[in-house]
Amino acid sequence: MMDRARKLLSETYGYSAFRGQQYDVIESALAGRDCLVLMPTGGGKSLCYQLPSLLRGGTGIVISPLIALMRDQVAALTQLGIRAAYLNSSLSPREQADVLDAVAAGALDLLYVAPERLLQPRTLERLTPLRIALIAIDEAHCVSQWGHDFRQDYLGLDVLREHFPGVPRMALTATADDRTRDEIVARLALTEPIRFIGGFDRPNIRYSVSVKTDARAQLLEFLASHRGEAGIVYCLSRRSVDGVAQWLQGEGFDALPYHAGLPGAQRSAHQDRFLRDDGVVVVATIAFGMGIDKPDVRFVAHLDLPKSVESYYQETGRAGRDGLPAEAWMVYGLPDVVRMSRMIDQSEGDERFKRIERDKLDALLGWCESTQCRRHSLLQYFGEDSAPECGNCDVCLNPPHTWDATVAAQKLLSCVVRTGARFGPGHVIDVLLGKQTDKIAKHGHDALSTFGIGGELTDAQWRSVIRQMLVRNYLHADVERYGALTLTEASRPLLRGELTLRLREDPTAPPARTRKRRGAQPIADTDNGLWSALRACRKQLADEQNVPPYVIFHDATLAEMVTVRPRTRSELLGLTGVGKTKLEKYGDAFLRVIQTADDDAEIAAIEADGIAP
Repeated sequence: MMDRARKLLSETYGYSAFRGQQYDVIESALAGRDCLVLMPTGGGKSLCYQLPSLLRGGTGIVISPLIALMRDQVAALTQLGIRAAYLNSSLSPREQADVLDAVAAGALDLLYVAPERLLQPRTLERLTPLRIALIAIDEAHCVSQWGHDFRQDYLGLDVLREHFPGVPRMALTATADDRTRDEIVARLALTEPIRFIGGFDRPNIRYSVSVKTDARAQLLEFLASHRGEAGIVYCLSRRSVDGVAQWLQGEGFDALPYHAGLPGAQRSAHQDRFLRDDGVVVVATIAFGMGIDKPDVRFVAHLDLPKSVESYYQETGRAGRDGLPAEAWMVYGLPDVVRMSRMIDQSEGDERFKRIERDKLDALLGWCESTQCRRHSLLQYFGEDSAPECGNCDVCLNPPHTWDATVAAQKLLSCVVRTGARFGPGHVIDVLLGKQTDKIAKHGHDALSTFGIGGELTDAQWRSVIRQMLVRNYLHADVERYGALTLTEASRPLLRGELTLRLREDPTAPPARTRKRRGAQPIADTDNGLWSALRACRKQLADEQNVPPYVIFHDATLAEMVTVRPRTRSELLGLTGVGKTKLEKYGDAFLRVIQTADDDAEIAAIEADGIAP
């Protein structure tokens, strides 16, 4: 059976070998075993359930939470010659009936369906007696009530074991800690599943975190090297999304807002533009992203702090799915820490939920302030070992300096105590700097012994000290009292001089930017003409069929065309991502582009020789 799988992989998908744990997952599914599969975004999860569905006979059911993802997956499979369809609320009742009739007639290899649609009694009644090859539950972390993308409808999927006995089920996700993995297995009622925990590393992504000073100016500096590239900018609020999108448009970017407050038709139109056009930047809340299958997203930027490492990893994983260089960039500051803490404390969850959320936020803040390699720390969080330095994050490229902040911390803690632990960071810093404000005069704080004792540091440096002490639990921001700073038990030994404290020194200017291409197929300047021509050909074919360009070929495949310059169909078939069906559909068109480019280059060379002295 695995020999047939290899043949399908080569002839249909255009890949010469399985990646990572794909082989073992597929072999287990073909043997009828339930599986839990964790693979990074872009790691090839879809092949893990698509190939067994094609080989086991019958129809594979893929449960997906988003209509856009189903549509794109079905479009991509159709391009490969695979019989696929989706079943969701975007279809009319007649169209839905036609899809179910096609399943009953054995005319579909794969059916994508939303969880709420699958669990409807009428749907289960139609599908239960049919031959089902496999059931894949994609984005399985949505079942976790402690997770970052909880979906209520996922909780009912445990009934699938009763309705489809003997049918292997596969739960797949890119992000799940140990607690979430156990919850997925329990809530989906998987039967003794084999757990496949793939590597979480995305070596093509560069991670960078900076202290927020002027967020828009910092974003503009970052985007200077990404003009004309597709990317996502995440903001915490809808208001910020609208403002940043409008501002970026004024700066010459093709930027579009996306959040739950926009009309559905506008959200769909903006998402379609992002998927189908080159160089579109979406400014969004976390409402945007899950299921986005666009492989050539070159950057993901965060203007506000996410709520957990899992959220951050999931969101940044939408960049560089094609394996080419991409960047994950974030700025954050003291207000982010206070705001996220307030959101947790004011949430409707019980104390256990709030405690878990606080722990996750603390882990993210610790990662932001780390002086260790970003990638190493990130992988450690998910229980994966790695080299201590990756050479492709801000810490490795520009190692941060630390300083002895013991005395400064003691001054700060003393000032918090003497002002009654009733004031936020701004007022405490004003006291330390000896500022004559109305608020200080009103409370008589200019008579305190700590008034003006902190002149050796600037306002920004004191904010850095407070931010890092909050992260390390030497201070607490009381959200019930508008972020008033209070001492913790951990701060007492520090205040008494029983320990020393070294803090990260925030850079005063942005570090020099270097664009190191890791794991990419570089395009030389002399090949830009052919590269542009191939992309134009792809765009024209995509528009004619009303599909995103990457459904035709990924950028990585076009880059390989530029390097190899195939002249025959057999040579083109040897490239990654070129299977027999796509060769028949598009091979001649791309070969003509390559032939024309080579002919033009040859003519130019002859003419140059002819006029040379």
